[in-house]
Amino acid sequence: MHSGRSPGQAALSLSTREAGPATVIAVGGEADLDNVGGLGAALDAAARSTEGPVVLDLAELTFADSTTINVLLRAYGVLGPRLRLAALTPFLERVLGVTGVSEVVPVFRTVAEALGNDAV
Repeated sequence: MHSGRSPGQAALSLSTREAGPATVIAVGGEADLDNVGGLGAALDAAARSTEGPVVLDLAELTFADSTTINVLLRAYGVLGPRLRLAALTPFLERVLGVTGVSEVVPVFRTVAEALGNDAV
């Protein structure tokens, strides 16, 4: 499966930062079969390196396919409610709602809300 990405469209970008006891992973561009392995690796590394929350800042993620959903669910299997999704775009809200992911994985309106929630 190919994303159908045309020249000039953003590939997947990831940046990780520590925020107190939490790890925040900002995800941007398009996540698909061709590149979602990087997100899985970042989530695995965060699971090994912190006991605190792992917040995915999804404000800049413009596309996610079924392989991305699998990565999120696998990460939730390891991290449980420590995995928090934040700042979903309308597209992602719809995808995660239709697939039921947002009923399982905690979703927050903003990164600050995800970090401020101490229910780990």
